[in-house]
Amino acid sequence: MSLSVTVVEILSAQELRRTINRLASQIVEKTRDLSELVLIGIYSRGVPLAELLARQIEVLEGVPVAVGALDITFYRDDLDQIGLRTPAKTDIPFDLTGKTVVLVDDVIFKGRTIRAALNAVNEYGRPELIRLAVLIDRGHREVPIHPDFVGKQVPTSQKEIVKVHLQNWDGRDAVELIED
Repeated sequence: MSLSVTVVEILSAQELRRTINRLASQIVEKTRDLSELVLIGIYSRGVPLAELLARQIEVLEGVPVAVGALDITFYRDDLDQIGLRTPAKTDIPFDLTGKTVVLVDDVIFKGRTIRAALNAVNEYGRPELIRLAVLIDRGHREVPIHPDFVGKQVPTSQKEIVKVHLQNWDGRDAVELIED
């Protein structure tokens, strides 16, 4: 018996670039004071995505945006199911107190990663406002978390996988839907 896997491109490199430009513009529009804005990328692909968004915001507005990286491994409620991983290095070298924090992730699915990220952020100060930007929202939430900024909504089944490829992480830009 052979297994058939279908890969469908959801976003091409050009569409991904446009989506990042749109997300950056939306973040700018909804942020009262860009000097208080920080982007926190969630490992793994949320980190390079946050860097891309920060660069685009600087291009649009001429304001540099601080970027941090967050590993939520030890804040997860499903470590018994996913197994212990080697944690990445959280790098938030600034106090988040009073800041507008935009958590950035590539794909939101059940919402548990974001719940863990919200818990982790509290260790770095008390932000004035926390928002969420995701490249792909695939639905199926198990917790009441909804992103503020969404690049693309992609209805999926539980069995499908959304895979984000970013040039500075994977050597190419694309978003794919993998169906078993």
